[in-house]
Amino acid sequence: MKRLSIYLMAGKRTPELAAAAAAGGADLLEIGFPFSDPLADGPVIRLAGERALAEGMRTKECLECLGETRSRVGVPLIPMTYASILEAYGYERFRDDAVAAGATSFIVADLPLEAAPELKRVQLVAPTTPTDRTRLAAERTDGWLYLVSLTGTTGTRETVSSQLAGLVERVRSVTDVPLLAGFGISTPEQAATAAELADGVVVGSRAVEVAEAEGPEGLGRYVASLRRAVDAVSPAVA
Repeated sequence: MKRLSIYLMAGKRTPELAAAAAAGGADLLEIGFPFSDPLADGPVIRLAGERALAEGMRTKECLECLGETRSRVGVPLIPMTYASILEAYGYERFRDDAVAAGATSFIVADLPLEAAPELKRVQLVAPTTPTDRTRLAAERTDGWLYLVSLTGTTGTRETVSSQLAGLVERVRSVTDVPLLAGFGISTPEQAATAAELADGVVVGSRAVEVAEAEGPEGLGRYVASLRRAVDAVSPAVA
């Protein structure tokens, strides 16, 4: 079965939103820990991060949010953030406290492969990643690879990136770990297109927009529409 990951920014409403996303069919949830200079994030997630910081979401509060979210959902929870947050908090301390709160893995967008080997995490691979580093990322990743489907920041796009098919083909040539594609996927149609190529999809910016505008009920409906689209795609043949 193709997997569906939904990204939400940590905040006071996140546990309720996460429960709605899981009920709508999300297989895993990425919980953003806000950072003041998020280089990989487009305007929607940047704004969500600013809102989170304005309401007092620092690392301690984000970990508390993670724990409350874990009390409401059973799907894997993956904190997603930047290296500066972990450097300030302490890598091992962050890992231990996040796992105690319910984290099942981590994504650190700007942390090089060689850094912090004690932090087992999901690695990112982009169209610009050389093949030798792609192979190394696959060897070190925690369960699956996050395919950054385009060159640029997060955000909604009109179509799925034309770079995705070639990226999947190149990564498949060096590993058989599951591949989830993200960046620029927002509609059910785009999710289906990406799922035809990869083992699953990650939806972030549009999920954050829907959560902010329509609350848990609207988010649940939106995730359900993505779930139907992804499920309509035949599973990849091993």
